Amino acid sequence: MAFISACFRVRPGAVLSCRLYSSVAKSRDREARDEVPQFRYVGERRKPTDKVFVWGFSHTGALGIPSFVIPDSGRKRTRKYQLTPYRLETEQKISSAACGYGFTLLASNTKDVTKVWGMGLNKDSQLGFQRTQHDRHKTYDYVLEPSPVSLPLANPQETRVLQVSCGRAHSLVLTDSEGVFSMGNNAYGQCGRKIIEDEVYSGSHLVHKMEGFDRRVVQVVCGQDHSLFLTESGSVYACGWGADGQTGLGHHNKAAFPVPVGGDLEGVKVQQVSTYGDCSLAVSTEGHVFGWGNSEYLQLASVTETTQISTPRLLPLKGVGKVMQAACGGTQVAILNESGEVFVWGYGILGKGPNLAESEIPEKVPAALFGKSEFNPAVKVSHIRCGLSHFAAITDRGELFVWGKNVRGCLGIGKRDDQYFPWRVTVPGHVVDVACGVDHMVALVKSII
Repeated sequence: MAFISACFRVRPGAVLSCRLYSSVAKSRDREARDEVPQFRYVGERRKPTDKVFVWGFSHTGALGIPSFVIPDSGRKRTRKYQLTPYRLETEQKISSAACGYGFTLLASNTKDVTKVWGMGLNKDSQLGFQRTQHDRHKTYDYVLEPSPVSLPLANPQETRVLQVSCGRAHSLVLTDSEGVFSMGNNAYGQCGRKIIEDEVYSGSHLVHKMEGFDRRVVQVVCGQDHSLFLTESGSVYACGWGADGQTGLGHHNKAAFPVPVGGDLEGVKVQQVSTYGDCSLAVSTEGHVFGWGNSEYLQLASVTETTQISTPRLLPLKGVGKVMQAACGGTQVAILNESGEVFVWGYGILGKGPNLAESEIPEKVPAALFGKSEFNPAVKVSHIRCGLSHFAAITDRGELFVWGKNVRGCLGIGKRDDQYFPWRVTVPGHVVDVACGVDHMVALVKSII
């Protein structure tokens, strides 16, 4: 108003000058605005996209980044360890991931013809038959980038892959309508087929469709050299190496075909099974935990003083509430109850500091270590996972926490030191699921960035 009044106090011819001055000022304002950085914010209707992040030991090719192993024109040195999450470029929508001993499987539940991709160590054809482009009779011992795994499906465009799992040198693939497929080393019957003495697994075309289940299989889990299967009726089946009783079949021999697991699981409806080393756990729909296999590290100390149990036993865990999930590694165990609380026991880095190296009873990990505070009082852990010697937990806010032995940088925390308390991993997005291996990890993330 002061500017306009000043214009009308001078002679009438001066108004034109005022208008001209105003026009110049507006032009300068526009130029000034053009020089100011422009920020574009993500719209409310923007849908999150699915991304895959990898980290840990890269020299086997398990991370699927070829330039880490064989430098390209833009990278002069190899990268042996990837200490922080690194985005894996993939056009597919990955819904399941699994980490084996130096290899990785990714799967999509779409109806596309290619549904599973493998990367990393392939000396036992645990990634299926990966043939080279130059020599049709030569196979890759190492697969450096996600490569299609061919499955012998009767209806490839209709069947969906629901889950993948990896062991020491074998893999399992679960589908919605065509059952379970296995591939890789079968020296102990872990692939659920006849054991052939001196069988050569390198370059094997054999992807075996497993048989012998009473109902449809809804979960598959690979131990080191054994396999567990959960059916929709709540029954557990097992096959493979049983020297530590990890198959739960009441003996310590090999089992070449899937056999129902009895013991204290007889008549119990199971909702989840877990294994990675030589100890196995099952969680019932009523929230009880059952265990069998190796107990050298106090995993099953609540029911035995021996180092092995070959038949499932109900673990009398006190003060843990109703259990929803279990995660069983090489020497350590974690469970998650319906309140989102985490309990650990066994041997190793359990997550309560360097002074707690072993425990035969469940120890509660403080909720504050997963971000719960007076500012965020409702934070809960929604998923727990276990590698050979480390743990992972995902909260209902999509935040990922890890702790344990940081073998070759597998924790993704930017350093190679072991982590004695849960530590948040910086991942750009909402973590949906995570797969833990021996020395690498894979995270499935939804991100709007």
